[in-house]
Amino acid sequence: MSQSEYENDELVFFEEDDAPVEPSQDREVWNLLVVDDDEEIHSVTRLALSDLEINGRFLKFHHAYSGKQALEMLAVLGNKVAIILLDVVMETDDAGLVTARKLREDLKLDEPRIILRTGQPGYAPEEKIIKEYDINDYKTKTELTRSKLVTTIIASIRSYQQILSINQSREGLSKIIYSAANLLEEHSVKGYCEGVVTQISSLMGLEADGIVCARAGSMLDKDDNGVYVLGAAGEFATYINQKLENMHDTRIVHQVIQCLLRKEHIFEPDFTVLYMCSAGHEAAVFVRIGKDIDDIHKQLLEVFLSSVSVGYENVNLFHELRLAAYRDWLTKLPNRTEFINLLDNIEEEQINSGRMVAALIDINHFADINDGLGQEVGNQLLISVADLLKEKLSDTVGKGRIGADVFGLVGYEEEINPKVLNDLFKQHFKAGEHRLLVNMTIGFAKLTDCEATGLDILKYTNIALNRAKRNAASNYEYYLGEMEEQTFWRLAMMRQLRTDFSERKLQLWYQPQVSLTDEKIIGMEALLRWPSKEGGFISPAVFVPLAEYSGLIVEIGMWVLEESCHRLKELQKLNVEGLRIAVNISVPQFRDPNFVSQVMKIITANKVCPRQIELEITESVAMDEPNIVVESLKALKEFGVSIAIDDFGTGFSSMSYLQQLPLDRLKVDRAFVKDIGEGQSSFFAETIITLGKKLGLETIAEGLENLEQVKYMQSLGCDEGQGFLYAKPMPFEELVEFINDYRPGDYLQ
Repeated sequence: MSQSEYENDELVFFEEDDAPVEPSQDREVWNLLVVDDDEEIHSVTRLALSDLEINGRFLKFHHAYSGKQALEMLAVLGNKVAIILLDVVMETDDAGLVTARKLREDLKLDEPRIILRTGQPGYAPEEKIIKEYDINDYKTKTELTRSKLVTTIIASIRSYQQILSINQSREGLSKIIYSAANLLEEHSVKGYCEGVVTQISSLMGLEADGIVCARAGSMLDKDDNGVYVLGAAGEFATYINQKLENMHDTRIVHQVIQCLLRKEHIFEPDFTVLYMCSAGHEAAVFVRIGKDIDDIHKQLLEVFLSSVSVGYENVNLFHELRLAAYRDWLTKLPNRTEFINLLDNIEEEQINSGRMVAALIDINHFADINDGLGQEVGNQLLISVADLLKEKLSDTVGKGRIGADVFGLVGYEEEINPKVLNDLFKQHFKAGEHRLLVNMTIGFAKLTDCEATGLDILKYTNIALNRAKRNAASNYEYYLGEMEEQTFWRLAMMRQLRTDFSERKLQLWYQPQVSLTDEKIIGMEALLRWPSKEGGFISPAVFVPLAEYSGLIVEIGMWVLEESCHRLKELQKLNVEGLRIAVNISVPQFRDPNFVSQVMKIITANKVCPRQIELEITESVAMDEPNIVVESLKALKEFGVSIAIDDFGTGFSSMSYLQQLPLDRLKVDRAFVKDIGEGQSSFFAETIITLGKKLGLETIAEGLENLEQVKYMQSLGCDEGQGFLYAKPMPFEELVEFINDYRPGDYLQ
């Protein structure tokens, strides 16, 4: 029955057989609550309005017979009730007004429209009450004819719709603001996309059930152009990071791809696919709806998508920033920072298993590959190594590029062990047009301490790696606790050495050298001494390697030379002329580009004759940097400095190389002198002295401690000697006394 069919102004009773049937439960309806203590009013109202259709919906009647009952029903139905036909006088004279006040103030129901009806005109509410309780209309039952009732109902429905739309929009906008704020706090792609599905579903009043998809790109670290599921909720959660085509529902696959191709929303009765794009970052949001979307919600979705699209762009940027911060740009492996995070996040249960191992793999001679074949080939080699580790080691193994040519691994020892890794590196690696076979060194650390941080674990593996590099017998080492103690000791010693050197605590002692022909003093060797806190001296065998490792030897070496020149000048003032001082030189000093010029500058500044300075190098130094050493010594030889090779015969230098060195003197190592005794000779000492004569070089024997050794060396024709038989190393003041008191042959007494 439409509004025009109500031509009779009187409410009439229908026969029972003519009563219309309740609207289908599948259709949307307008909920109308009749509140009256008169049963006849309920029947008349229901029969009069049961066929009324407004905007495609029929009325659904709910009945209450008192204010109290009405409030109980409204507490359940809430704002779903569109209209309340409310009698004023029921259990009390103002029961209707009390009900109106409570549903507005206590139940906070502001959307249902109230039409007050009364059979007693004298109980009409005041204007103030009508305004305060938002009452739509007030009618006496006698004047409320059928046509007027219909007119009032239609007007109230429209009012209800307007208020409902306003409130829905307000609530939707609030949800959008809240959702956008929450989503902006989410920086992970998966979390953000899941949040989009959840918030859209919430906006529509539905359970979260949907997916967010995009074409592969930097966000997914994929090389293809397929469509992937970035985030999901509900039944689709298992598809995250998978290709869209793997989904069981081909219709969803088709509609999502169409949405991305057409760059527009797709609305269907049971689902919708929303297009989201900002600054070129696009995605399709599939949400299962199960109902038609009205215009209000479509508008709200547009507002929501405008907001979250910017957030989607931001999360892309965050992802790119994270890749830059935590991903190696070349190999696409986690970088050092992310690898440390992997180590930090190892489960306690895994560590307690005793099977977890971390490893650092260092590609040997990688710099030579870069220098010889080019950096591009070096980069391709690193990519090949990374690809091998990703392909051959399981996904449970954490992988990373820690440095230029250093890779990190962490996993169970079944995969992270010397045999497995050495077997992996037996194959050739493709690097551009080259197929390279590379060697590597590995440092292992078993994870046994749950309190150890990622940095601690990386430190342990690095200590083991450095030990492995110094191990000539094997290409790997496992970390042991004492290694760290040794490292701490080395660091402490280096710090103390630097401190003591800066505070001028190092000392220079001198051991006299004599001619084996007339036993006169012809010079001395300057020997560095480092006093210990305990009162003794730290052995040069301990601190010289530390000084070389730290680079401090360059400064110390220049100080030794400067101090030696000062002492020569002091001896000249004491009328001690013609003596030379031998100063030891190490490899790091030769590597200093200013070494030669600095030596010349110091000698010149102190006005010392260059022939009074002898630079001693060991055989190992001469072989370590042959080109640099030869060129430097030739320049210094031309300047006038004498050159001696120390510990001769203990190394493996070739004769052809020795002939290139501008030498003045060969020094016979004490190892070839110490066993000489009565009736005992030394083949090596004899060979060195003979070689020196053939090369036109003078020879000096060190470590002379008894007369038999002296006589034997004299018999071989050795020119000079030094050792405890003549004098031990001594401070300069004692040296001066020794020189003044010395007489040839004193050692015999």
